[in-house]
Amino acid sequence: MAKKTIITIATTGAWPKKENNPNVPMTPQEIAEDVYDCWKAGAAVAHLHMRDDEGNGTMSTDKFRETVKLIRELHPDCDIVLNLTTSGDLHATDETRQAHLKELRPEMGSYDCGSMNWLNSSLFLNPPKFLEELGRNMQEWNVKPEIEVFDPGMIANAAYYLKKGVLKAPLHFQMCMGCANGIPGSMKNLVFMKETMESLCPGSTWSCFGVGHCAMEMMYGAVAMGGHIRVGMEDNVMYAKGQLAESNRQFVERAARVIREFGNEPATPDEAREILGLSK
Repeated sequence: MAKKTIITIATTGAWPKKENNPNVPMTPQEIAEDVYDCWKAGAAVAHLHMRDDEGNGTMSTDKFRETVKLIRELHPDCDIVLNLTTSGDLHATDETRQAHLKELRPEMGSYDCGSMNWLNSSLFLNPPKFLEELGRNMQEWNVKPEIEVFDPGMIANAAYYLKKGVLKAPLHFQMCMGCANGIPGSMKNLVFMKETMESLCPGSTWSCFGVGHCAMEMMYGAVAMGGHIRVGMEDNVMYAKGQLAESNRQFVERAARVIREFGNEPATPDEAREILGLSK
């Protein structure tokens, strides 16, 4: 699998709305069709957030259930790996952040490995009690954690939970670069994050995304350094400076071109499962 690079599509997120980009998918129907379109373009993993009827981020199990059902029933040929968020609403409870994982048992779910200030305006809380409960539940439910890390300290947290048995090797990290209040997106910082991971959690796999102006640098850097990549409107509603993205597929197609130009190939969903140690 040395020449295979996984593309994760992050379709929606919890923030951008139609006024930011009219092409952001918001409803279960829009998200399901968007995931299918991105799968056809080369995405192997879909990272999903849900929105309520007003367009705000929600952890509604009903919305997750409807979206997953639409993807699987309308497009039975689509074997994309589903990665459901556990952090789509800053006001959600520990229980509502996990209820959809317990019911739907997706192959992957996000695991944000620490607390932080968020966008200079609020708190993104992932206290130890929640992380220990979530990690053990994900093992019981056979959901692979995607360990989202916004600074090196969160990698150290993951190493602690691995040693404690809350997490199980091999780990898979998502390097979240350039988020407000997280580590800035630069090649120097990405190299440091990768080296920290390799030192503390050897044998792990990793992916990366960059927010805003660092997006392209982080994508090229991750491919060159042997990582995997995440793209999509959760992280950027602009395709280029002054140019709104026309679709999430547009991001996936560019990512696939970059991967091929480097001499790799986009991983299929089953190849991604093999790389990540998932069982279909």
